[in-house]
Amino acid sequence: MTSTLFDGIMAHTVTTSRLTAHVLERPAEGQLTATVVFVHGNVSSSLFFQPTMLALPAGVRALAVDLRGFGESETLPVDATRGLRDFSDDVLSVLDALELDRVHLVGWSMGAGVVMSLLLDAPERVLSVTLEAPVSPYGFGGTYGPDGTRTTADGAGTGGGGANPDFVARLESGDTSADEQTSPRTVYRSAYVGKPELQAEHEDTWVASMLTTKTGLDNYPGDSVASESWPGFAAGTRGVLNTMAPQHFDVSGIADLAVKPPILWIHGEKDAIVSDASFFDLNTLGQAGIIPGWPGADVAPPQPMKVQTRAVLDRYRANGGPYREVALPDAGHAPHLDEAATFDAELARHIGA
Repeated sequence: MTSTLFDGIMAHTVTTSRLTAHVLERPAEGQLTATVVFVHGNVSSSLFFQPTMLALPAGVRALAVDLRGFGESETLPVDATRGLRDFSDDVLSVLDALELDRVHLVGWSMGAGVVMSLLLDAPERVLSVTLEAPVSPYGFGGTYGPDGTRTTADGAGTGGGGANPDFVARLESGDTSADEQTSPRTVYRSAYVGKPELQAEHEDTWVASMLTTKTGLDNYPGDSVASESWPGFAAGTRGVLNTMAPQHFDVSGIADLAVKPPILWIHGEKDAIVSDASFFDLNTLGQAGIIPGWPGADVAPPQPMKVQTRAVLDRYRANGGPYREVALPDAGHAPHLDEAATFDAELARHIGA
């Protein structure tokens, strides 16, 4: 199976001060009206954005960046103690290399966390933000309540130790089957999209995108350390999953920025990955009896991911920053695929405003 570019999409190699990055482009036609930069999520690449890029108005230049260790960008170690800043600094370096001063940013899932990190560090470079199925501003797992209070100091149950080792092995081996629950294709069908039948034409490309994920302690999933708290492990300091551990990642400070570009938050109500009861949150799995020994909701409560995002964005609005929420009832974790027409229209409206 080989991944292919859609007609109208071209690929570039961009050498920056930080890495050699692979960037997809849908060039603008006629007068340039805007530049939109897409940032993909975990276990994926820029390939997933091609339909959305092609659907943008003709005057929009669309770019999609492969993060380090994904797609065809250079594989470099990920320092998780910086949260997602290794990735956001890489994206900034691409903007610098392409001499792009201010852009519209679209981030999907983990990529939305990358975009929020970039917004926090360089708000003057951002014209607008679109957060698609975003990771909570307080990271993935290990927090409770709308203010993202940590359940443990060490991030018990979060980070690299939470990855399924068979799924990691199948990524590494390039498994294209749908034979097991841990096959990347099965994970795509069950967790990435709510309507896999609509994506049959492009499914091989989406699976190929997932299989570009580089595995290892410095990339996906990362390392892990022992914990005295349930379930017995905690986030390490290296690799992708640890970047979103609560002790390493907190971008709730976007609510207090002096410069606040408009934000569109668009998410699916059937999202299996980012929700208030995510089955990728080990505390949710413990509560459901899937992982034994769960100590109870008073000790290890599931993370209310969307509640936390809404609380931070409500503060953003209260402090003078415009934001709009669009919830798509039939979409899963990839609204830009599940509800493409609505997503495309909402994105065009947002950047046009």
